[in-house]
Amino acid sequence: MTIPTEPIGSIPRPPELLEALANNDPLDPRIDHLYENAIRDTIAEFEATGSPVITDGEQKKYHNFWTYSVHGLTNTTPDGFTIPFQAGHCRRMPKLVSGPFRYRVYADQYLDVAMRYARVPVKQAVISPSALSLMYPADDIPGYSRAEFIDDLLNEHETEVRRCLNRGAHKVQIDFTEGRLAIKLDPTGKLLNSFIDLNNLALSRFNPEELMRIGVHTCPGGDWDSTHSAEVDYAELLPSLFQLKARNFYIALATEQDRVRVLKIIRAHMKPEQRIFIGVTAPIEARMETPEEIRDRVLEAAEYISVDQLGTTDDCGFSPFCDDTSTSRDTAFRKIQARVLGTALAWKVISGQSVMETSIT
Repeated sequence: MTIPTEPIGSIPRPPELLEALANNDPLDPRIDHLYENAIRDTIAEFEATGSPVITDGEQKKYHNFWTYSVHGLTNTTPDGFTIPFQAGHCRRMPKLVSGPFRYRVYADQYLDVAMRYARVPVKQAVISPSALSLMYPADDIPGYSRAEFIDDLLNEHETEVRRCLNRGAHKVQIDFTEGRLAIKLDPTGKLLNSFIDLNNLALSRFNPEELMRIGVHTCPGGDWDSTHSAEVDYAELLPSLFQLKARNFYIALATEQDRVRVLKIIRAHMKPEQRIFIGVTAPIEARMETPEEIRDRVLEAAEYISVDQLGTTDDCGFSPFCDDTSTSRDTAFRKIQARVLGTALAWKVISGQSVMETSIT
């Protein structure tokens, strides 16, 4: 047994790709070679860190992890739901103006390219149904009810996840960063509960074996070294989060002021069949974590989470929005390598303790 360690998703894009995106349609086939180069280089650098599981760095997810599947839909307008960040900037979703709702891109297309180059398992992140549900306006769309939209949304999400599983994804990670934000928007918890219910409707479409390869990621957001909901108490989110039917949870923890308190909440509400990947590196912080510091964070977590249910990850992607250049590619890979090395150091301590305890017994 070892302690599994996995990334979340995004890696900052190379400058030449960012320049091309600033001056061209992101779907222009003339820049396909730049995407391909970025993916190939990202995978090579990812594997050089020693990471046992990698991603393609979301190099082709234009413009971000949230709306990649619907970018460019002709039945949307750009004036949709707004996500405010503490730094003062906002990100905006498209708004659906007519039915039916369909994805324009499924994430297995990214996975297909990544697996041409990868020599280790590749995971694929997808957006949650609850996030995309925010595209439907407050007022009903004439001739296309919210109920019809939800049916289409669930079908599209299931299709995307199944395509990724069938393509051979090591894990399919559902990005649910709006979970903590939901509490900020609606302190009564009704919005969060509706998100949990909707995502569980999607998860209920998968059998136990498939659910073992499906996980949920939560964090307070990460964009230009800023968050959208870090001030929200995890105690308001985590009890509901663990009601989700997924088997793997990726929980931002490195930037929490009181990690032990959060670990106690996790211990109180996690279920026996769930594995918890705790965040041990902070993508929004320039300071580089050392392997020894990460080792100590893992050992701290192991005091509250059984080792056979414990894993490590990064708090968030390193560039969830493609124009976020606040973190360099070099910094991202150095932090990932520190996570891999620190997790291995922690396992060395834990496994040595187990051997010692066995010999004493």
